[in-house]
Amino acid sequence: MGNTSLIQWTNATWNVARGCNKVDEDCKFCYMYRDSLKYGYDAKQVIRTKTVFNLPLKLKEPSLIFTSSLTDFFHPAIDSYRNEAWDIIRRCPQHTFQILTKRPERINQHLPEDWGDGWDNVWIGTSVGSSYGIHRIHDLLKVKTKIRFISFEPLWERIDLKSFNIDLNQIHWAIIGGESGNKTGKYRYRPCEIEWFEKLIADLSPTTQIFIKQLGTHLAKEMKLSDRHGGDISEFPKELQIRQMPLAYKPEEIGIGVAV
Repeated sequence: MGNTSLIQWTNATWNVARGCNKVDEDCKFCYMYRDSLKYGYDAKQVIRTKTVFNLPLKLKEPSLIFTSSLTDFFHPAIDSYRNEAWDIIRRCPQHTFQILTKRPERINQHLPEDWGDGWDNVWIGTSVGSSYGIHRIHDLLKVKTKIRFISFEPLWERIDLKSFNIDLNQIHWAIIGGESGNKTGKYRYRPCEIEWFEKLIADLSPTTQIFIKQLGTHLAKEMKLSDRHGGDISEFPKELQIRQMPLAYKPEEIGIGVAV
């Protein structure tokens, strides 16, 4: 975690805590749990960070900041100090904070008092990798925010969005990515198909901006791609070479986003 990131849709990651608890099958092979084995911490124990808690205050250049890649910003264990994190965000209007949660049902009860219709520098999103997570979209739609997004990653099942009662016009941005992982061991990858990407793109509203992050390890192996996670956009099928950012965002200011 720090002021650089290998995640294609952000500039930096900021973790107010480390550790989380799985909510459903979408979390089965969570990369944070996998990484915890490498770095020697208890993935199930949510611990407040120390040296990086104030990171946004130290970043000089305006940045897109993925807000908590190693935990869930709306995890109950963070309730006691979340307002401190909100205050840091309030003090950094030059940055844009991308908050992605699997607990959108808790968002409205844990927003700052001056939230109103949302802060200009905060995007709120939820993760949905299968039909298990569809209920999270309904919860997200209850939240007032300037930018509302969904991360369809890890995409491990075909999702037919139009079979659910969802106002797709309220989704401003969609990230789509296959699962990365190992062929054997505890943290593997599940299959993903090109048609699943195409189905989501077809179902999403024309006003939703789309960012294809990676094809995932299964397709990378199947297609013999050089990037083991299938994250090199030049290796994608032409129709999937899409990396758009929300319309309210100006990519020239930070340098992310290729609208194809």
